[in-house]
Amino acid sequence: MKNIVYIISALFAITATAQQTPAPVQQGVYTIMNATAHIGNGEVIENSVIVIENGIITAIADATSVKMDLKGERIDGYGMHVYPGIIAMNSTLGLVEVDAVNASDDEREIGTFNPHIRSLIAYNAESRVVESMRPNGVLLAQIVPRGGRISGKSSVVQLDAWNWEDAAIRTDDGVHINWPSSFRRSGTWYEPGPIEPSKNYKEQVTELTDFLNSAQAYNSTVKPVGLNLKYAALQPALNGDENFYIHVDGEKAIRDVLKFIKANNIKKPVIIGGREGDKVATELVAMNVPVVAGRVHDLPAREDEDFDMPYKFPKLLADKGVMVALENSGSMERHQARNFPFYAGTVAGYGMDMEQALMMITLTPAKILGIDKKYGSLEQGKSATLFISKGNALDMRGNQLTRAFIDGRDISLDSHQTELYERYMNKFGAEIKR
Repeated sequence: MKNIVYIISALFAITATAQQTPAPVQQGVYTIMNATAHIGNGEVIENSVIVIENGIITAIADATSVKMDLKGERIDGYGMHVYPGIIAMNSTLGLVEVDAVNASDDEREIGTFNPHIRSLIAYNAESRVVESMRPNGVLLAQIVPRGGRISGKSSVVQLDAWNWEDAAIRTDDGVHINWPSSFRRSGTWYEPGPIEPSKNYKEQVTELTDFLNSAQAYNSTVKPVGLNLKYAALQPALNGDENFYIHVDGEKAIRDVLKFIKANNIKKPVIIGGREGDKVATELVAMNVPVVAGRVHDLPAREDEDFDMPYKFPKLLADKGVMVALENSGSMERHQARNFPFYAGTVAGYGMDMEQALMMITLTPAKILGIDKKYGSLEQGKSATLFISKGNALDMRGNQLTRAFIDGRDISLDSHQTELYERYMNKFGAEIKR
């Protein structure tokens, strides 16, 4: 009898901690009417009609000027807003559940050069952190490994899946390089000293260059005997089939990266972070190098920077013609990923047009990731990955989702947080507002 009770208790505990069952494939047709549609490419349709069939947007139009037969379930969006699913770039979602529990931390591999490491196979689709993104409209993510000089390969996933195979949208979209720091702060964390040039910077750059040259030689037309997984893993990126994501900050280091790109004929470079990139924006535009700008809700990198530099930095780049997307790596980055819409809202609050700011977390990331033919905007023929919000989704006060869809699947907006909210609202007899 005790064993039976134990088994039942264990099963209940597992069920209680599991994520919601992923939504089934779309059956029937959805027609969203009367909502303001934010297309994701800078355009807005004030009174829209959107038809979703078999996971695809089959029609989107201005309801005041186009007549069409209304099909299936009609969703009245009057006074509400429709947005394409937000894309969290440079994220470790699903790779770590609890930082203090080593067994749940799978974001990095030992060693310095790991281009053969694939983050996707470590992705945990059952993560409670992952499910907490959806109520804010974050429906897609780029899952990126950390550590070393070359961390490995990232992949793009959707955030309502049974496992990593179901989640995958684009497998191995690029290789991630952590560029050496050209300057470092001396002293200790409790007694910091002045910022000084890094002593080993040139040696570390040379080491990286030598590794890439060896990979290029290995992947040349004359193949050596034996398999080198690390060198072979770089071939798609060297051929231009995958991106080279280079994580770098600082004007000098970025200029060195641009020289590195030219010298090694890197075909699809992307800069991650890019602080002080506004000082070399002309070169970035000339070389067609996009920048995934570092976290907006952050402190200035230097003591002499404007206090609002992180807020206005994406606009400074965009105004000079650089293709800009947003990311949020740093402290508590997995939990903070739900704030992606508010990062774009902050950028809009510091001078950027609201629809252009929206592009930085929707269509522009999709273009960088190579998934823009299906995702990133509300257009006919694209995936129905979108959400409906009661107000402006880039504003914390307006970001209140009523429905969300991934590939046309009507997904759950519940999470551990919403369960706790309802639990304690019921305890005190308060009205639950969802």
